[in-house]
Amino acid sequence: MVFEDGLKTFLLTGVAITIGSLIAKPIINLMLLPLNLITFGLFRWVSSAVILYLITLVVKSFKIAGFYFAGLNSAWIDIPQISVKGILAFISFSFMLSVIISFIHWLMK
Repeated sequence: MVFEDGLKTFLLTGVAITIGSLIAKPIINLMLLPLNLITFGLFRWVSSAVILYLITLVVKSFKIAGFYFAGLNSAWIDIPQISVKGILAFISFSFMLSVIISFIHWLMK
């Protein structure tokens, strides 16, 4: 992710993602309902990726150039390095956003 104007763009993007999630995401989920039912909810990440793409169109100083994960090596699990660009970057960021939001909801309960 690239925030060209620093904190101003970061805050504006946060507000835009919140508004987009509250207004546009239910509409997109309704349009993607048949695919979401077929994939048992896995297609919901794609709707979040669409929201992120729309936010990059609205907030000009916010861009998603690519997604890079350095990997994780521990005694129990090995996750390889991941580097993607294009639509896969949007899907990867929407997955990470989903994990973070789920964790925050879990903490609030």
